[in-house]
Amino acid sequence: MSRSLTEEILSQLPGDVLAGLRQGDRILTSIRENTAPVPTVVKESQQILGAVDWDVIVCGGTLGILIGCALAVKGLKVALIEKGILRGREQEWNISRKELAVFLELNLLADAELEQAIATQYNPARVSFQGGGEIWVEDVLNIGVDPVYLLATLKTNFLAVGGHLLENTPFIEAVIHPDGVMVNTQLKTRLLIDAMGHFSPITRQARQGQAPDALCLVVGSCAQGFPENNSGDLLLSFTTLQNQCQYFWEAFPARDGRTTYLFTYMDAHPQRLSLEALFAEYLRLLPEYQGVKLSQLQFQRALFGFFPTYRQSPLKTPWNRILTVGDSSGNQSPLSFGGFGAMVRHLKRLTFGIDEALQTNQLSANALQLLQPYQPNMTVTWLFQKAMSVGVNQQIPPDQINQLLTAVFQEMQQLGTPVLKPFLQDVVQFGGLTQTLLKTGLSHPGLIAKIIPQVGLGSLLDWMLHYGNLGIYTALFKLNPMLETWINNQSSEQQYYWHRLIDAWKYGSGADYFDQ
Repeated sequence: MSRSLTEEILSQLPGDVLAGLRQGDRILTSIRENTAPVPTVVKESQQILGAVDWDVIVCGGTLGILIGCALAVKGLKVALIEKGILRGREQEWNISRKELAVFLELNLLADAELEQAIATQYNPARVSFQGGGEIWVEDVLNIGVDPVYLLATLKTNFLAVGGHLLENTPFIEAVIHPDGVMVNTQLKTRLLIDAMGHFSPITRQARQGQAPDALCLVVGSCAQGFPENNSGDLLLSFTTLQNQCQYFWEAFPARDGRTTYLFTYMDAHPQRLSLEALFAEYLRLLPEYQGVKLSQLQFQRALFGFFPTYRQSPLKTPWNRILTVGDSSGNQSPLSFGGFGAMVRHLKRLTFGIDEALQTNQLSANALQLLQPYQPNMTVTWLFQKAMSVGVNQQIPPDQINQLLTAVFQEMQQLGTPVLKPFLQDVVQFGGLTQTLLKTGLSHPGLIAKIIPQVGLGSLLDWMLHYGNLGIYTALFKLNPMLETWINNQSSEQQYYWHRLIDAWKYGSGADYFDQ
């Protein structure tokens, strides 16, 4: 039997990449069909634990090292457990330079270390949709960070400030006692932080088999042999609907070639495309996208994954003394992949908040839930995700999504950088959103009318509630300077609650963007 193009190309790469892709599809199928068993890894006991070894144990090292190192630098006793060896992947993480300042601010890296962690830089980046023009922006996701160097350096710095690293130590279970948590029957801590990602067993137990509301599937590669190109693509489409999906592309220069991604948004219906089918689509369309024949390319790496998103996010765990962070908490909008960027964005907020929770002993489920608050600027993006996808049996004009995105981005471009740039960095702000909606509605009323049946009236009404809350959070955050003196006169426990409220208003309105 002849091999498919996907099988042929993936077989050229080191490691069994095809097996990894098919294993990803098996997990994806179990999520779509809701057949994955719900784990029971968190239990509760009324016995007193007694003296504990650690203030914090972080489970999941790849991104957990960021929060683990930040808390250790603050003087807390931190242990980090990682199921394998803690090391970064080969593929760069793309981010904007201003977002990296937090590594210096929290004393995680020295200036020279941060500079060395930057593997690639490029400008400008393009946004374009079939049938529309091109929009070019500078300094958005244009920095490629080397995860291997970054994590190795953070690991060294973590150990240097007294952090304890347990590699080849998978998380097995946590038993919550009134005065602490017993992890894996031998490690005792005041607080357990779950940084194990989207498929964390703690998260799966907390969600109790709830199916995701949407999925983002992404496939891609890093390859050599492309024509010389020092620009990137942030969001680009050049096809109409295919397989009931709107395909979007990204491209970035990398150290050892050029990285290209194909991604698409969809519901969790079992009939949807598999990762292997999407990878075949990627290979079919890549020559047209980059103006190159596949035979000219030397593939370095294949990239693939899927990201479940839930309307009920960030996740509020029902237990005392357990906090989910990063992708475990679903703390990213349904438009973004989460991961490194979402973790970095919330790193300062979480570091100070967790430290304050431990100092004031605010470790109940209710107190910890304040560290992962409702964020209306994240919730409003559900409507945008719905407008960029189509139901499995829904009929819409094949170019409708491209037309809508062309119109919206043209209006944002006319409104200028203060509106366009935050949105491209996954930060929605009330002022920019309101101006964009008004301009688009006035300029393209027919297009807006078509979108309502596509997204559904219920979704639109729900969105209006969160849009209103976005305005309220924006106004409330402006009260912060007036509240500061009053808050400073409260008890330390009350201060913890007020500080979390102000953080919620700040991040929930996108005002954290102005810090960058």
